[in-house]
Amino acid sequence: MPPEKKEARPSGRAGRARVPSYVKNLRGVTNWKQVSEWLEWRSIEDIECITPDQAGVARGKMMPSKKFTSNTSLALPSAPFMMTISGDYPEDGNGFAYPEDDGDLKLVPDLSTLSVVPWEDDPTAQVICDLVHQDGRSVEFTPRNVLKRVVAAYGKRGLKPVVAPEIEFYLVRKNPDPDYPLTPPVGRSGRPIGGGAGYSIAGVNEFDELIDDIYHFSESQGLEIDTLIHEEGAGQLEINLRHGDPVELADQVFMFKRTIREAALKHETYATFMAKPIQGQPGSAMHIHQSIVEKKTGRNIFTGEDGAETDAFRHFIGGMQKHVPSALVMFAPYVNSYRRLTQAASAPVNTKWGYDNRTTAFRVPRSDPAARRVENRIPSSDANPYLALAASLACGLIGMTKNIEPDAPVGTTVNEDEIDLPRGLLEAVDLFEADEDLHDMLGASFASTYAAIKRAEFETFMEVISPWEREYLLLNV
Repeated sequence: MPPEKKEARPSGRAGRARVPSYVKNLRGVTNWKQVSEWLEWRSIEDIECITPDQAGVARGKMMPSKKFTSNTSLALPSAPFMMTISGDYPEDGNGFAYPEDDGDLKLVPDLSTLSVVPWEDDPTAQVICDLVHQDGRSVEFTPRNVLKRVVAAYGKRGLKPVVAPEIEFYLVRKNPDPDYPLTPPVGRSGRPIGGGAGYSIAGVNEFDELIDDIYHFSESQGLEIDTLIHEEGAGQLEINLRHGDPVELADQVFMFKRTIREAALKHETYATFMAKPIQGQPGSAMHIHQSIVEKKTGRNIFTGEDGAETDAFRHFIGGMQKHVPSALVMFAPYVNSYRRLTQAASAPVNTKWGYDNRTTAFRVPRSDPAARRVENRIPSSDANPYLALAASLACGLIGMTKNIEPDAPVGTTVNEDEIDLPRGLLEAVDLFEADEDLHDMLGASFASTYAAIKRAEFETFMEVISPWEREYLLLNV
């Protein structure tokens, strides 16, 4: 739980009474009594009970705060977790079958995620929920539960993963007509933003007021930003988060995406996490830094007592090299994602690893031995953070349990070599469906559901005629 920060004391009777410290928490409480006091102290009127769907979109229910704290049973049908990004449903087959009764699933609030919704005019709170069946069993195919399943697999071995995501995104002009290409926004200088502004402070300053709102919204929710930079693309920014527990960090990315979009809309701008939103500009990634520690001692198992690399470190990388191509559909979940994964670009299209080599898929940053970690540079920012973290950690754990040895590290440029990854969504789904080790780690129910959704999304995409086809085929063939 983040450190407590002082808030303005509300006026009235509640403000004059002695306030317990947990009521002032910006994020999270431990029991329902504390929930009631936390909501009352802030005069919260409504609460959003949300959970991420397969795309990472917030689904759920909104209700008055008094109803939320009155033992109300919260339920959602399973349908939203079997839906494509366009709102369609996949056909039955290949292990997937839509439930005939479409019965209710129960929403179980995770009280540690309770926070305010700072962009709402009326006092509103939000809480992330897990999904269980009516008999209390975890719903295997929902994203937050998939990640919890992988983290639990580490826990059974006395281990705990530690992760730190980095999320890139673009600010673009409002674009209500999808037939028109996206364009960079106009900054405070009055000119459209250009590219090539990597790490430019002036580039960040173009959006001072918007970024201030991102910081203010984040602070109000107890979300901690480590750093914010301007990336290479025109209007492309990156937020780095502090390392921590995978589920907590996935929650933060889930919340950050909502926060950044809302802050941008306040300034008549779109924030997009598309992998490749603008032709000719760099794609947007969600790099994931990973290390594994012993639960009892907190020791990083990637480093031995003498400071040297361990077998676990090598096998973790070996597992990623072998299984990440099969898991690519969870790192690059849409047709657009593969436009980012091209040769001679900043996004790796290989399964190589190296020390501080940004052209490899798996980079080992320079660090003290105690902070030794592996950065997965393949995921794009359109990936569901719960599923991207689950897939990356699952691949590493398979490597450690099966003692998979990695290739030798490379110190040269390798993003211009041959492509080691699937080149499109259907090829990625085929590999995913064939990887039994990955299914065992993630859950068969999730694997069949997710694959069916991705096949359905591809078929929907194929119904759309692109400008390229009209330009080159209309009068030439």
